[in-house]
Amino acid sequence: MTTNTQTSKSADIRARLNHPVIDSDGHMIEFEPAILDSLKSVGGSSLVELFQSWANESLFSWYRLSPEERQDKRPTRITWWGIPTKNTLDRATASIPRLLYDRLDEFGLDFAVIYPTFGLPVPHIENDELRRATCRAFNEYYAETYREYSDRLTPAAIIPMSTPDEAIEELEHAVRDLGLKAIVCAGFMRRPIPAVAREYPGAAGQAFWLDTFGLDSAYDYDPFWSKCVELKVAPSFHSSGMGWGSRTSPTNYMYNHIGMFGAAGEALCKSLFMGGVTRRFPNLKFGFLEGGVGWACSLYADLIGHWDKRNLKSLENLDPGNLDQELLLSLFRRYGGKMVQGKLDQLEERAAVMISHREDPATLDEFRACQIERAEDIRDLFVPNFYFGCEADDPLNAWAFDTKVNPLGARLKVLFGSDIGHWDVPDITEVVEEAYELVEKDVITESDLKDFVFNNPVSFYAGLNSDFFKGTVVEHEVEKKLAGRDRPTLVG
Repeated sequence: MTTNTQTSKSADIRARLNHPVIDSDGHMIEFEPAILDSLKSVGGSSLVELFQSWANESLFSWYRLSPEERQDKRPTRITWWGIPTKNTLDRATASIPRLLYDRLDEFGLDFAVIYPTFGLPVPHIENDELRRATCRAFNEYYAETYREYSDRLTPAAIIPMSTPDEAIEELEHAVRDLGLKAIVCAGFMRRPIPAVAREYPGAAGQAFWLDTFGLDSAYDYDPFWSKCVELKVAPSFHSSGMGWGSRTSPTNYMYNHIGMFGAAGEALCKSLFMGGVTRRFPNLKFGFLEGGVGWACSLYADLIGHWDKRNLKSLENLDPGNLDQELLLSLFRRYGGKMVQGKLDQLEERAAVMISHREDPATLDEFRACQIERAEDIRDLFVPNFYFGCEADDPLNAWAFDTKVNPLGARLKVLFGSDIGHWDVPDITEVVEEAYELVEKDVITESDLKDFVFNNPVSFYAGLNSDFFKGTVVEHEVEKKLAGRDRPTLVG
């Protein structure tokens, strides 16, 4: 059995392309014994035991309940059988950096940014000491394990987001001390509803709200965004929407999984936008991974549509003070018939109940943090700053490029993510092949594909850090891209 061939269709496709293929969301399957060693080094044996207890409770508590107890307690059915096993070579490839490195040509990949698997839920650990130590331990492991393969692989550091100070501390350690240059942040924090926590402490874990770091956040996260700009890193997010909203089935993982990354991404993206973060940090780029782009196209169109109907000028159409009461009464008298007989004296009273006049003029503009004056401002604060990770086989990837459908002719920025290591990739050698199928079906163009697998990844990762790809196998092609000297897409 060989592990470094170029006989796959994906490798053949890459050979025809005149630009690199950058994987913006591959996944490692962390080697747990090494993780535990790292955690012991960071926090001692007691934290190792605490982490193992947390992992055991998180992953296996569902199995300890009877079907009747599951209906009673309503625990969310989370991932089961989430890692490919029949393809043993691919299973090992996701865990062993050297093996992944040796097979990249076989996959048709030039460079890959590798994201956690077991590390993804770690920023959501409730215990402060355990959360911070575990994030630190995982990052130490990532830096050490992937360092010698940096010309083709780079791991993403885990950044906890419980508070801005905590996030800044780990970000500085990851970038300055460990030399990591990609990051994945918690996409939200569950916070207890204060009144419930005070009056019913036992229910606080069930009654929570989602802090998405922009609109209505418990903290001002601008210092963290400023630190990202200072350290030249683009924050990405890979949190799941399972366990809240409509994705809480106690019996069906597929029900909970479908749309989970999109739900979490939409909540965060909308919060950052309406909280004015892209207005205050116009050069900072945000990546929402693995949720596809369908939700983003819908959100972008909805933002424009809602602003169009509810900007300050348009709100004049809805201001109760602009209602002509005399004309309204006359129309009811003339056309209301038996429905209104003996009841018109109640009309004004009931209208006051249904339509409140008591709105604070200072809060009427709900887009005020963005300072929107025209629809084009929404486009200019959304399209350049937000990037959306898409899997290769998602047919809705084409929506991002459809300038006839997307308002104001927008092309949303999609990032190619292989999802190597997870259950939806039974054969890693087929991923680039699947991405190219949209070209073969005339759904997207060769130019669209280049944006998907090269141009957009470059602008996301190197937008702030022009040295992101320095010393890598794609360095020279990236330099040409940044200098505006791209080559044609295909040869022959």
